[in-house]
Amino acid sequence: MSPRPASLALSPRRLMATLLPAALLSFPLPALADPAANDLPVEDIQTFAEVFERIKRAYVEEVDDSTLLRNAMRGMLSELDPHSAYLDRDEFQSLRESTQGEFGGIGIEVGMEDGQLTVITPIDDTPASRAGLQARDQILRIDDTPTDGMSLQEAVELMRGEPGSEIEMTVMRSGETSPITVTLTREVIRTESVRSELLEPGYGYLRVSQFQTRTGEQVNDAIGQMERDGELKGLVLDLRNNPGGVLQAAAAVADAFLEDGLIVYTEGRLPNTEMSFSAKRETAAPDVPLVILINGGSASAAEIVAGALQDQRRGVVMGTETFGKGSVQQIMPLGNGEGVKLTTALYFTPNGRSIQAQGIEPDVEVVRGRVEITESGRGVREADLEGHLGSRDQPRERRELSERLRDDYQLGEALNLLKALDVVGQRNR
Repeated sequence: MSPRPASLALSPRRLMATLLPAALLSFPLPALADPAANDLPVEDIQTFAEVFERIKRAYVEEVDDSTLLRNAMRGMLSELDPHSAYLDRDEFQSLRESTQGEFGGIGIEVGMEDGQLTVITPIDDTPASRAGLQARDQILRIDDTPTDGMSLQEAVELMRGEPGSEIEMTVMRSGETSPITVTLTREVIRTESVRSELLEPGYGYLRVSQFQTRTGEQVNDAIGQMERDGELKGLVLDLRNNPGGVLQAAAAVADAFLEDGLIVYTEGRLPNTEMSFSAKRETAAPDVPLVILINGGSASAAEIVAGALQDQRRGVVMGTETFGKGSVQQIMPLGNGEGVKLTTALYFTPNGRSIQAQGIEPDVEVVRGRVEITESGRGVREADLEGHLGSRDQPRERRELSERLRDDYQLGEALNLLKALDVVGQRNR
């Protein structure tokens, strides 16, 4: 075997010092766990150094070394996947603000799909949701700025602004022949992750809009409150347009309905990226019949919950296919106040299904729609006929259709399924 060329045996520091301009050497190189990884591709580094120097000498305007290096790091991360990114000071601070649950903007989660800026989900009760923006709407323009070639961070910066200021969004929606333009007024976005109510006596509705640190605790409290209002015959867990959030919170929500078994596990290259979460015996609602609502805006941690409950056969998953974001990102602060968001692992459901680019398919597909009620709400019945025989029983009280059910076809179908499960359960007792 021929000996290795001497240049390939150089340490990363010595090789970089040999090939790159002095400005590049101010950035410390991390220690590599694998000694074989110390062998850097000499030709590629030479090419990088040559491009760097040519830009410095020949670009139409003078560019400082710091800008070139940061642009190089942005490109290095953005080309890995849509969720990895280099964050300068402002972007890092903006990300921290958004994870704390309060910020100024329109209340929308965005991502890149086939190179196009796309709505992942509008957040509940925000300007975006009230304006009717939907998951998978493609954002063509933000005010007068086309989004073609725009990065996610640039889009976020344009959409955020002073509360009370207006922003115009132009989107293309699947099934439409021309773009839709909406004008929104920015607000301070305060996100509430859990809401609950009784749709009808005995049938509960639990809405989880995203997963924050205390979401699991709030879900348990909401279930307890509904049970205090009377026996729960069934429960709808609404995860539609839920963009995800804290992994531990998603595990806690699934645990509220499971007494044992695996909830989710992750796999990555490094040992500290491999985790698993299993259900504990203490469970808020182990036996309540359950329907889980999902759609194309259900992503990440929402898909973890739906996948776990589906694999464990704990409930019926209804709606449409989810977004398919099954990757784990870590936010890594850098010593200069900036940061790196890096994909480090993938999620897997208890049965070993990868969520990434696959999503969760519902057990029962129900597309988005609207319930249309006639003026009377019913047709002609026996009791409407002249001279009909009267009933010996007292007339039963009619229930009015709630506003939530009136405007939400998928939720109405979920309630119908819960009622059917209750009837079957009673007959089998």
